[in-house]
Amino acid sequence: MNKLYVILPLAMILCLMVGCQDKAAMAELEEFKAQAALEEQTKEFVKHYFEELNKGNIESIMYETCDPEYLYYTPSTNPNPSSLEKTIEGTKMTFQACPDLNYKIENLYVDGDSVIIWFSIKGTHLGEFQGIPASGNKLNNSGILIWTLKNGKIIEERAEYDSLGLMMQLGMELKPKEDVILR
Repeated sequence: MNKLYVILPLAMILCLMVGCQDKAAMAELEEFKAQAALEEQTKEFVKHYFEELNKGNIESIMYETCDPEYLYYTPSTNPNPSSLEKTIEGTKMTFQACPDLNYKIENLYVDGDSVIIWFSIKGTHLGEFQGIPASGNKLNNSGILIWTLKNGKIIEERAEYDSLGLMMQLGMELKPKEDVILR
């Protein structure tokens, strides 16, 4: 009978410990599931953005997904970012120069409010682009975008892409500087 008085409380303590651990583990699991669901929702947000961009719905998708205080940095260390309106105009000019331009998401990483997108683009240079007349050249380039989200909107975008390679595909040549003769 004395053994029962010792075993019964120990069994109850063991059950409480296991029950508390299960609750903590379940809470941690639910938190993990919520984070995974949020990351999946963000991935769908990014895919939707590029699907609409590829359809030419530039203004509507950017106003839908970008915060009014949105800033665009390219290159990513540029101290003078573009506003949402300037970015929309630049994107429209790019699509006018390459009407068949198509973005493809090569890889996508989401960590909380930060999104990293490795993308590629393909298109044909059929209109003037940054003063360069249409060449008919096929373009193929890639880059990285880093988005910062706030309240479900893009608040900041930083871009790195092969601008030199793009210019060469547009027909530009890279030449060394000519020697300067000092007198």
